[in-house]
Amino acid sequence: MSALEETPFWRANSSFHLLFSVIYTESVTEIPPKPEAHTPGPALRFVAAALIVRDREVLIGQRRVDQPMASLWEFPGGKIEPGESAPEALARELNEELGIRAEVGPPVTRIRHNYRGGGAVDLQFFAVHNFAGDIDNQIYQQVRWVKLEDLTDYKFLAADRGLIKDLAAGKLL
Repeated sequence: MSALEETPFWRANSSFHLLFSVIYTESVTEIPPKPEAHTPGPALRFVAAALIVRDREVLIGQRRVDQPMASLWEFPGGKIEPGESAPEALARELNEELGIRAEVGPPVTRIRHNYRGGGAVDLQFFAVHNFAGDIDNQIYQQVRWVKLEDLTDYKFLAADRGLIKDLAAGKLL
């Protein structure tokens, strides 16, 4: 038996193969791939915060009871608005929150933190050694000057806790 005789009709006859392919593929509807379920990541907020220092003490603020994460301690600062640099945002926030005109100094550290309940924050910390005006608390339950080594005695926001340990250990500032 020759190779041609052993080959099935549908393989040997290219016209049949072409006709079969055209008829078959015209009746097949292509189903678009189903997009994979996508859970959006946490919203990322960009924040500038101040380490306002005087004589080995730093200024901290306690969040009000009507705020999220009530009564926890944090460093003054706030959201960086579109078009603002981090130092510009910090100077604006310190004026709004504490009524001071701060000379925003060099960056100290940057922290990115994801909260368990969702949401994330990118914190940029700056040293502030000089400011004009008297501190006039506008938003906190209370503000307090605290020795760097005593910072671990206060319950801070989760995003700040590593920084607190480093400040108290004398690693920064």
